[in-house]
Amino acid sequence: MSEEEQQVPLTQDDDVKAEDANAPINVKVVSQSGDEVFFKIKRSTKLSKLQGAYANKLGKDVNSIRLLYDGARISDKDTPASLEMEDNDTIDVMVEQVGGCCS
Repeated sequence: MSEEEQQVPLTQDDDVKAEDANAPINVKVVSQSGDEVFFKIKRSTKLSKLQGAYANKLGKDVNSIRLLYDGARISDKDTPASLEMEDNDTIDVMVEQVGGCCS
């Protein structure tokens, strides 16, 4: 068999999957107080970029907030595609607290 015969041509379903990989999705970011902010991002965008945008919107330091998806902390390298997020999924935001030590 030649190389041409071994290659499988893309089907229409494969084309749709390739388009969906970069299709934007809507993500809802919810704070501990219940405030909601909506973002529209590509599935390939790193969620650290979303974290920075959210921190700027609140006027907080980006290192003072933590993002959680399905109860698990989101790392800087995660993307909506890597977390298998769907349109209109919710990301929870926790604000880092300092202190709590007894005197």
